[in-house]
Amino acid sequence: MDYKSDKTYRLLRMNEQLARGEVLYKDALISAFGVTPKTAQRDLESLRMYLTETGEGELRYDRKRGCYRLERLSGGTLNVEEVFALCKILIESRAFNRDEFESLIKKLLFQLSPEQRLPVEARIGNERVNYLPVKHGKPLIDTLWTLANLVTEQRLTRIWYVRQDKTPKSHVVKPVGILFSEFYFYLIAWLADDSRDFYTVFRADRITDIKDLGERFDIPYAERFNEAEFRKRVQFMYPGKLKRVKFVYRGSSVEAVFDRLPTAQIITENADGSVTITAESYEDGIDMWLGMQRGWIEKIE
Repeated sequence: MDYKSDKTYRLLRMNEQLARGEVLYKDALISAFGVTPKTAQRDLESLRMYLTETGEGELRYDRKRGCYRLERLSGGTLNVEEVFALCKILIESRAFNRDEFESLIKKLLFQLSPEQRLPVEARIGNERVNYLPVKHGKPLIDTLWTLANLVTEQRLTRIWYVRQDKTPKSHVVKPVGILFSEFYFYLIAWLADDSRDFYTVFRADRITDIKDLGERFDIPYAERFNEAEFRKRVQFMYPGKLKRVKFVYRGSSVEAVFDRLPTAQIITENADGSVTITAESYEDGIDMWLGMQRGWIEKIE
């Protein structure tokens, strides 16, 4: 069978070109598919109707260049600036191994036309070549999706986990959330035996196996995990019991404190230029952070 003579084949190929950010030249279509000018025009009209009906965008004729291009609906695709910003975030995160990083970068760049791609590739080229992932080197994307499904479906789960001291251990958990913080992805979960009255945090790359135990758990809606609220109160992904701390800050950038502790509030502005701050955070993490601020912070309570 001559696939080029099949209209469905031609339309699929044309749509693929547009999806890659390329443009369609009528003369090139006539040559590539061996069709008449009338057939090529009918193909373009059929494709125009399909794109409009599916909401993917509009096929527009660019008179200046003499070609057809896909104009996506507003907000339907990433522009050059957005792709560049997301590439920079991926590079700085260091979260994915080399293979997954390259796959994600290529797919982001694929959102752009070849002409748009070049300046972005030029601006990230050196960082892309010298990308330095974190040491574990494990693929994570499939694991994260598996965990996300278990969280959404509230499935009782057994995980096999290797602790920081290399000790392997299995846990039966109630997965409630996934977060990213400072190079790593984390699973947030309740231990199924209720031996702790606060969340346990597991680094996703240290989970070696996952098993759905075929049983659902139920947490009342009002008590469900809130990623945004948890993030405001956790430091270095160290949990513990929630507590309120008060301290005097003598540094020059109060803004940095608020970036680190979103729940922080200034109680008083002191005569010596320092400020007294109160914040709510989980105990292990906040104690670690306060201990790192010697000379800048005096803990009061």
